[in-house]
Amino acid sequence: MKRYLRLLLVTLFTVHCSLLITSAQTAEIARVAAAVKTMECDFVQTKQLKLLNDKLVSKGRMYYRQSDRLRWEYLSPYTYTFILNGNKVLLKNARKSDVIDTNQNKIFREIARMMMSSVVGDCLSNEKDFKSSIATTPTEWVATLEPKRKDMRQMFRQIILHFNRSKSMVSCVELIEAKGDKTIIELKNVKTNAPIADTLFALD
Repeated sequence: MKRYLRLLLVTLFTVHCSLLITSAQTAEIARVAAAVKTMECDFVQTKQLKLLNDKLVSKGRMYYRQSDRLRWEYLSPYTYTFILNGNKVLLKNARKSDVIDTNQNKIFREIARMMMSSVVGDCLSNEKDFKSSIATTPTEWVATLEPKRKDMRQMFRQIILHFNRSKSMVSCVELIEAKGDKTIIELKNVKTNAPIADTLFALD
């Protein structure tokens, strides 16, 4: 459970944040992010294990509302829901659900901190957590991030963000783990600034 939550923490953070991209690109991405009041999309997560040829594919849906509402929901091949609502987090699977106060839990306090940092744009100038490099293609900006913090290095060797240049938004996140396994999360059917019902962020 702890490892899964840390993976989710990094995924949520990178989906909402461009981090250390060059100044012109940062300014454009920050401008677009500031205009996003709500966001919803489908996602496809593919886990590639270094020692196996098999790929583990899961699908789900994400909902976000500025500045502290988030729902990350796996729909297949299993169901699992993570909801951030203010300083409360709901974890729910087919068997049980738990509500956690982020003020009393270090892992979830970090999720909330990173989430808020990404939303307000503080992370765009933060060189404390990552070393970065950037490559440009005709259709993408590709940012490669190398963790500086010891706890992050123990989990991830690199985090690679793919930005759609025409939209200035993340379209794909690659998480390269320390042992060589890889998780790829693709965002599809992205819709921004459409109304999202309060019930999607309910904690009961």
